[in-house]
Amino acid sequence: MDSINSPVVHESADERLTAAVGLGLLALLFWFVMFSPWTAGLANFWAELALASSLLALCALYLQRHELRRLFAFRWSYLIIGPCSAALLYAVFYVGNLGATALLSDAGTRIAGIYSTRAEAPPWIIAGLLLLLIGPAEELFWRNYIQRVLGQRRPAWWAWLLTAAIYTLVHVWSFNWLLLGAAAVCGLFWGAMFLRYRSVWPGLISHALWDVAVFVLFPFSQ
Repeated sequence: MDSINSPVVHESADERLTAAVGLGLLALLFWFVMFSPWTAGLANFWAELALASSLLALCALYLQRHELRRLFAFRWSYLIIGPCSAALLYAVFYVGNLGATALLSDAGTRIAGIYSTRAEAPPWIIAGLLLLLIGPAEELFWRNYIQRVLGQRRPAWWAWLLTAAIYTLVHVWSFNWLLLGAAAVCGLFWGAMFLRYRSVWPGLISHALWDVAVFVLFPFSQ
């Protein structure tokens, strides 16, 4: 079975960590352009997100090119685990949405701000990008690469928490605390799945399906 702490064969752990830090800073820059009030709207959000996430994922895959067969070992049980976990995460957000809108006066405005990008593309295009490109690419980068590389230098639980923190941090440019909270919950959830199954597949399937459900099929804001 694959392990987050498996030994590095082709590059040293220091070299991998350096590459991961560089790509993490690039992700920070990409998310700044997409979310900051000074740069948001300069280009189509969905095109930017698709380009940024796919570029980061391709870089991660290239850096892991000697290990792809091992990293992508597949089990049929992942086809059950992925959708069930997506449904569970949606239920968590459903309850969270009810609580936030009931207790916080500006929650509705914050949630509407998250969904404002839906106006930039037809629903079927957004669904296709989330399902086939953005969701999978984010898991390939954040969990299968960043969390895995960090786990080669530190305990697996430490890599999980730090990756979730970084994943949350890149969304800070939105200055939307509800989006930050959502990113934190998702980062911890999918990171825990990667920690549990030592495979990108369950989280990848979960992420892609959850994205489509929460942004297109059953959104929390119109």
